[in-house]
Amino acid sequence: MTSLSIRTVHEPAGFTAVADYFSDVWQTPRSAPPLLPETLHSIAHAGGAVHAAYDGTRLVGASVAVFGPPASKETYSMLTAADRGLGSYVKFAQRDWALEQGARTMRWTFDPLVGRNARFNFVKLGAAGTEYLVDFYGPMADGVNDGDETDRLSVTWDLIEPERDEDAGGPGDREAAPPTHAAPDGGPLARRDLSDRYVWCRVPDDIVALRATDPELALRWRRAVREVFTKAFADGFVATGMSRDGWYTLTRREAAS
Repeated sequence: MTSLSIRTVHEPAGFTAVADYFSDVWQTPRSAPPLLPETLHSIAHAGGAVHAAYDGTRLVGASVAVFGPPASKETYSMLTAADRGLGSYVKFAQRDWALEQGARTMRWTFDPLVGRNARFNFVKLGAAGTEYLVDFYGPMADGVNDGDETDRLSVTWDLIEPERDEDAGGPGDREAAPPTHAAPDGGPLARRDLSDRYVWCRVPDDIVALRATDPELALRWRRAVREVFTKAFADGFVATGMSRDGWYTLTRREAAS
């Protein structure tokens, strides 16, 4: 990387470049990107923000954000993507913009089976998973989600609090907690500690690759993790961490606050 720069986009050529970048990430034809250039232009014109990250002249990341309800002081990140290692730069640029506009929190959704994104959101940024959304988008015809049910975890990021220590370990003793569910691969899927303050849930190593090679197994993982999360959220838990070996930490709301 020679010279990373991140700026908000205001011109049609920039919106087209961002739309093309999103098409490449989500593996859709450039004629059918996740968000059309004219949609991006309208979002920016309405007071939202389209950020583009450049390494020299090469586009290496982008994000799109809009505002939530007026009283919420909240922004909503619709799409964010970046080349490996650059995601935090794009998110922090979004945060700076949101704070300048008076926002205090930011929300977005992501696929809970993508463990690397969970670790980025919870460990790197210090956000929390506050709502589990079953088949949120319905069927999607792209190269990433095609053939799967589109469960999403809604993330809330406090823009005022500092991010967490990236190397901090999760609370509780996961290995001492009894298993409560079996995973599709035969190993433990979830554990719940005897104090009932923490639940841990495991996800597959690479759900995108698994979806491409064995979609039926990927769907079994989806539904197994869904069962754990929906029960835990109904019981008052939020997602607060992700270990390097693919285990979520879910914490009771009173313990997480």
